[in-house]
Amino acid sequence: MKALILAGGLGTRLRPLTFSIPKPLLPVGEKPILQIIIEQMKSAGIDDIVLATGYQAGLIRAFCGDGSKLGVNLSYVHEEHPLGTAGPLSLSRRHFENERVFLVMNGDIITRLDFAQFLHAGANGNCDLTVGFTKHVYRSPFGVLSIADGTVQGIVEKPCHEYAISAGIYCLRPSALEFVPDDVFFTMPQLMERLLAANRKIGAYYIQDCWIGIESVEHFEEAIKELGKIPAEAGFVAQQMEPSSLFGLTGEH
Repeated sequence: MKALILAGGLGTRLRPLTFSIPKPLLPVGEKPILQIIIEQMKSAGIDDIVLATGYQAGLIRAFCGDGSKLGVNLSYVHEEHPLGTAGPLSLSRRHFENERVFLVMNGDIITRLDFAQFLHAGANGNCDLTVGFTKHVYRSPFGVLSIADGTVQGIVEKPCHEYAISAGIYCLRPSALEFVPDDVFFTMPQLMERLLAANRKIGAYYIQDCWIGIESVEHFEEAIKELGKIPAEAGFVAQQMEPSSLFGLTGEH
């Protein structure tokens, strides 16, 4: 099985941490986010992985190499300018055109999702694209008034609303690649809009397992707590690729 990991973002919401280190290489506990993702993919039988790089691409290449230390085969496509969350697919078509389905995932996510099970569901769902989603609860910090004819009819104190949100993890068929334009900024929501406009089917897969999008220092703390629940890969030990070694690298590759 194959996968594309999106690892080219600027990580602006985590500055100043990402001024010198790309977000996917920021360590969560003893390992960088990207290493954790790759090891989980390997354990799910995904051993052929493409990394879409952009910002600080040299550091990512220096850290990951050809993937042999992680027990996988890694190849790279490079964004000369930002291409969004779906645009990098235009650079990597040849890697996936003969696959039944393949995985696409943002490179800043900690999750306990079973990737093999997710791809199996996507393959059997007869969809061009299957979106992994989770649920986000928004709680208003205020009491919300119901007003009619200038009078208060009722009040709900700090109401909650639950939303289904994209988890940044997708199962695609090669047929979806036909809807991705070449070498322009293009997002997954735009791809979904094009598929829907063409009456193509998009599946939804509820991720009930742990899912954390790393967007703040608090998310790192939450992810570290979850790491103890994610089994480590016996074939690769953290000492082989210490996160501290990142600070000895430069972006001049």
